[in-house]
Amino acid sequence: MRWAERGEQAPRNVVAYWCSNGHRTEPTFAAEITPPDTWDCPRCGQPAGRNEQAPPERPRAEPYKTHLAYVKERRTDADGEAILQEALARLRQRTGR
Repeated sequence: MRWAERGEQAPRNVVAYWCSNGHRTEPTFAAEITPPDTWDCPRCGQPAGRNEQAPPERPRAEPYKTHLAYVKERRTDADGEAILQEALARLRQRTGR
């Protein structure tokens, strides 16, 4: 089917967004919806806002955390020692030592 045979297109709005790198993107939205406040920049992936003078800041990169770092956030050293002793006791019981 050709575009002309499909009938009338729904009304649309073009909204401009700017990222902190100065890139401008203009996605098209249906006229009856409220466009989102932010949009991902297709050029750099940074968040883009509708105010050219004050674009959203870059998201802060969180440093990589190991599983052990997450465990240490949730447990104290005393908790860890108790869990270790419990696991060692079970292991010794299983092996007969």
